[in-house]
Amino acid sequence: MATKSANLYARIEPDVKEKAEKILSTLGIPASSAINMFYKQIILQRGLPFEVKLPSSTPVDISTLSEAAFNEELEKGYADMQAGRTKKAKESFADIRKDYGL
Repeated sequence: MATKSANLYARIEPDVKEKAEKILSTLGIPASSAINMFYKQIILQRGLPFEVKLPSSTPVDISTLSEAAFNEELEKGYADMQAGRTKKAKESFADIRKDYGL
């Protein structure tokens, strides 16, 4: 294993740092190891190891909706279900695992 002797200083939003470090701690991975893994993936992928683009659609944050807007979203979902525009949960989870390499 190569000696880790280079320092990296980065400014990160405090809440982002706290949330990420909490997840890393749960996984048993020190932040420095996660950053090292990220850099190694940049080298292996010859770029960022994920797509950097704007999402084609934004998920609806129901906490920001009025009751009428919330009911409208529910109606859209119900209409999709009635029209057969649904997937089985097993199929949806398989797609998620494929899309995210899980």
